[in-house]
Amino acid sequence: GGSVADIITAVNRTGMRAEEWRAKADPAREKPSWWSRNGRLTLTVTSGLFTAAGFALHYSQAGGFSGVLGSEGMGKAGEVPWLARIPYLLAILAGIYYVLPKAWYALRSVRPDMNLLMTIAVCGAVAIGEWFEAATVSFLFSLSLTLESWSVHRARRAVEKLLDLSPDVVRVVDNGQTREASPDQVLVGTAFQVRPGERIPLDGEVIRGISDVNQAPITGESAPVGKEPGAAVFAGTVNGEGMLEIRSTKASSDTTLAQIIRLVGEAQENRAPSEQWVDRFARYYTPAVLALAIAVLLIPPIALQQPFMDWIYRALVLLVIACPCALVISTPVSVVAALAAAARNGVLVKGGSYMEAPAGLKAVAMDKTGTLTEGKPAVVQVVGMNGHSEAALLARAASMEAHSDHPLARAILEYAKASGVSFTPAEDFRVLLGKGATARFDGRQFWLGSHRFLEERGEETPEVHEQLEALAKTGRS
Repeated sequence: GGSVADIITAVNRTGMRAEEWRAKADPAREKPSWWSRNGRLTLTVTSGLFTAAGFALHYSQAGGFSGVLGSEGMGKAGEVPWLARIPYLLAILAGIYYVLPKAWYALRSVRPDMNLLMTIAVCGAVAIGEWFEAATVSFLFSLSLTLESWSVHRARRAVEKLLDLSPDVVRVVDNGQTREASPDQVLVGTAFQVRPGERIPLDGEVIRGISDVNQAPITGESAPVGKEPGAAVFAGTVNGEGMLEIRSTKASSDTTLAQIIRLVGEAQENRAPSEQWVDRFARYYTPAVLALAIAVLLIPPIALQQPFMDWIYRALVLLVIACPCALVISTPVSVVAALAAAARNGVLVKGGSYMEAPAGLKAVAMDKTGTLTEGKPAVVQVVGMNGHSEAALLARAASMEAHSDHPLARAILEYAKASGVSFTPAEDFRVLLGKGATARFDGRQFWLGSHRFLEERGEETPEVHEQLEALAKTGRS
């Protein structure tokens, strides 16, 4: 029950960083410092460069590889020149800068972890004069942590891109007038307007207007979905050609899109089964390795009068080799990298456990549109009836659709071009929202529309009905 400052201080003592949670980031206040963005990478590069510099100085003064790496077996090197020790020391400090606070916390709370193991191994290597090995281990450990951090950052960036789906402004309808407001200020039940081609800013119910809405960003439905009064719409989806007036049904923090973003954000915290197993394994394995290294260090010299330096070296080798860092770091990194790669490709996975689920699948069922096919309609057949020729029918349809940007219109125009049919845009063209369109050719009225429009006009003959049923059975619309 401490204050925010107390909590942040307590978290900082563990070697991690805490900041106050805010529902909506303030861009001016939230801009992270250069060091918080690039500090880890800078230290890793510094550690690598100083390790290389130390090795070069050591090599030139020790007269070759055998002088640096040791020729007495066991890898024990001779005396490291003082000139080489300085870059080695800087490499070690840069490499374990982020590890030391965590190692200190693990020691104080008597819960040994890989940070403590690595710190002991590095300090021990320095103590017995193995400067090159200490610097190398520090650099490699720092590199693995930088890769982990980079992977998590990529996942976060992919989630942030989802936020761009939601518009920053809602056009609220107030006593017949419209005014602009921020989505988080709009109360449930407020009416707002969405113009053709705009993104819908909040979840709601259509109260006026007819349009087709592209719901692919939220539901994955690849063909536009017709909306009329009473239909539900989602934030982040794109309105088609009609003006819609919508009543808000959810606050901006509760929309389907907001829940998706929250789920993907929390996905990194919902640990996958393999991560949970690795955590449990490391909890027992790490102290066991530490105890074994102490036994290797003490038992042979005390019980068998063996040389002490040999067994210090062997104990340190055991610590470095048996450290489970590869396992502990690689598992969460692979899960986060998979989540990030999926999010970048528009696939939202709720967490690591869902990412691992496909490993146990025996069979997969999937919907066809947008999964196995492109989800773009295409004309596959033209049927001329009542004496209309196929070319004339196509020319009339293309002339009317030349005014529209609807996916079906684009399909008809592409087919007309591919068939070599020439056409000129129609006169007096009018869209009948949700039904079709009408236009005039040489003084005669023509119409183009859906099955529903055909029924409304009372022009559906048994012959036409039969033809439509036959087409529907083959999966055509």
